[in-house]
Amino acid sequence: MMDEIILIQTIERYLEGKMTPQEKVFFEEQRKNFPEIDQKVVEHIMFLHQIEDYATHQRLKHNLHNIHNQLLNQGIITEGENLTPKTKVIHLWNKYRKVTAIAAVVGGAIALMISGLVAFFAPANKQAIQELGQEVEKLKQGQRYQGNKINEVVSKIPKDAEVRGGGTGFLIDTKGYIITNAHILKGASSANVYNAGKEFKTKILFVDAERDLAVLKIDDKDYTPMKSLPYGVSKQGSNLGEEVFTLGYPKNEIVYNMGYLSAKTGYSGDTLTCQIQMSANPGNSGGPLLNNKGEVIGVISTRERQAEGVTFAITGKYIYKLVSDLKKANQEHQNIKVSNHSSIKGMDRVNQIKEIEDCVFLIKAYN
Repeated sequence: MMDEIILIQTIERYLEGKMTPQEKVFFEEQRKNFPEIDQKVVEHIMFLHQIEDYATHQRLKHNLHNIHNQLLNQGIITEGENLTPKTKVIHLWNKYRKVTAIAAVVGGAIALMISGLVAFFAPANKQAIQELGQEVEKLKQGQRYQGNKINEVVSKIPKDAEVRGGGTGFLIDTKGYIITNAHILKGASSANVYNAGKEFKTKILFVDAERDLAVLKIDDKDYTPMKSLPYGVSKQGSNLGEEVFTLGYPKNEIVYNMGYLSAKTGYSGDTLTCQIQMSANPGNSGGPLLNNKGEVIGVISTRERQAEGVTFAITGKYIYKLVSDLKKANQEHQNIKVSNHSSIKGMDRVNQIKEIEDCVFLIKAYN
């Protein structure tokens, strides 16, 4: 019990910025090495958020109570013995227009506060979660990396097209089927993909906005299908503390990052996603989340705004569900084969990355 109290006090010092630089470095190392400590930090952050939400709600109730009393004192509303508010309809506008104006202002303020509360306390709570699609301005640059040089590219995207968003995607079938996030394609009718200086046109085959997943199909004569994929897609969950890694496009070249599974569910217990302690940036959306065996266990999708390094990924089993739904919706794609076999199991990380990176693409969505 005493150790628990000391840990909570330490977490509070960490979150309040009261640690010395040496203490902070040591504590963050402990978070990295001990998932149970990291989970305590995340839980404490969420607890603080809930306390703040409650305080905000109480302040609103207090303000509404004060407004009600002011209206009573000004005679704008009256209360009988049963405490039921009564109103009078006054037709003498010129005489009472000031009173009416006050009531309108107050009513509007109350409506705004209530609508704000509804938006804030909605289950999705978009304020707390950030989608990780890439910034549009970066996508519009029309550049690629070749070694250390940046060269202008003649893009296959039509000149009059508007780039709407982008991120990362990865192959699930050698014939050019790519998984990504639905939010990357929002408002777009087409998408092109890029890898190793090559650009390919794709078709948007299927979008599941509810689960935030989508399937693209490379439809380009310049594309040569691979013989096989180095990774498989796992239907099984992972263990807490298990090391995971991802490849994605937060910039115009592929970027590697690693972390570990810190919770088997996502934000507020969301069972669609799992929680990873790993830094992620806009552009990482749609990237594969892999374990040490080289198995895809999820798709990077969002991060928590107020908690450093807390990232969420849609679990791998929903990739199979998405493909199944696509096959039911379109008979032309019955030959998609999602494998659970990994040929890079047992390889060191550097060689795993070399095998995987040709299967991961930068996506630019446009219309």
